Parts: sequence; C-alpha cells; structure tokens
Amino acid sequence: MIKDRRNLLISVATAALLWFYMFCPWTHGIPNFWLVMSCSAVILTSLGLAFTRDRSELFKIERPLLQILGGVVLAFVLWGIFWVGDKASTWLFDFARPEVDAVYSMKHGLPGWAIGLLLLFLIGPAEEFFWRGYVQRTLSRTLGGKHPEDWAFLLTAAVYALVHIWSFNFMLVMAALVAGIVWGFIYRLCPKALPALIISHALWDALVFVILPI
Repeated sequence: MIKDRRNLLISVATAALLWFYMFCPWTHGIPNFWLVMSCSAVILTSLGLAFTRDRSELFKIERPLLQILGGVVLAFVLWGIFWVGDKASTWLFDFARPEVDAVYSMKHGLPGWAIGLLLLFLIGPAEEFFWRGYVQRTLSRTLGGKHPEDWAFLLTAAVYALVHIWSFNFMLVMAALVAGIVWGFIYRLCPKALPALIISHALWDALVFVILPI
C-alpha cells in the first residue's frame, strides 16, 4: 500500500513537471510542442504500466463493440457540450474567446493531419489510461476512509485540471476540469468502461482540435 502511494506520487509529480514544461510561458518556444507532448504520453504510459500490478485485469475488454460505440457517442456528446460552453462563455466573458484562440494557436510545428493522428492514436489514449486507468484506479484502491472511489474521482479530476494551470489560461483549465469530471464520473460508475473512455478521449481530442474546431 505504501509503495503504491509512493509510486502514484512520483507519477503525478512527473505529470505536473511535464505539463509545466509544455504549457508555462517561461518555456514558450520549446523545440516542438507536439514532440514533447508525445514523449510525455509515452513516459506517463510507461509509468502507469510499470506501477500497475494487475495489468492483465486492467486490459480485459468486455463487450468490445459496445465499448467502441459508447466511446464514439461520448466523444460527440462532449464536443456538443463544449460547443455550447464556448458560445455561452464568449457571451458572458470578454476573455473567453481570446483564451480559446490561444489554445488553438498551438497548432504549429506539424501539419494538421499529423497532429490529428498523434491525438487519436497516442496522446489521447495515453492521457486517459494514465489519469483514469492508473491514477483514479490506484487512488480508489489505496485511499482509506469512507467512499474511497468517490474521493478518487474528485481528486483525479482536480489534479487533471490543475496540471494545466501552468498555461495561465482559465478556459483551458476549465476545459480540462469539465472533461475530467465527465470521464472520471463514468469511470467511477463503471471501471470496466475504460476502453470506451480511451476511445472517447482520443476521438474528442482529434475532433475539438483538428477535425471540428470549436
């Protein structure tokens, strides 16, 4: 139990440092954002796999067709939620659209199709595996007290949002919080839906950033 908590702390601290390097203004102009993001995805996936003892149990896929369908539907539902949220926030706050545009300004260094493929097949799946499949799953098993699964869900969603704070972009942090709450809540209700959540995260990333930008 102590070893699991130590490994989890190391992994989350590593994620925080990687997100700091990628997003903070002081490291602006790094060689290639998408290269660093891809390397971060590999690092976090490797940590999650190395520190997960029951990997065979984690990767059991039940009802694969339903997992695919659920992941695709959830990705488009999330896209719709963010589309509505963008219109509402732009109407309410003067800073909202400029901050959203600042996020989209990161689409440089690689052609759009390459960014889409990285989001769909590497970055999105890696993030979901790490945050829900490793962090939330491990917290739910190691936290004491009453309702550890609920606390694991809340803590994971909060940390997932907070690692984006280095961007100093309120809209990006809120986007991470909303998406983290949705994916985390579904994982809280049904841990066996992790494959669907991985598909959802990957497809949503590609949709919102490349295919159907908001």
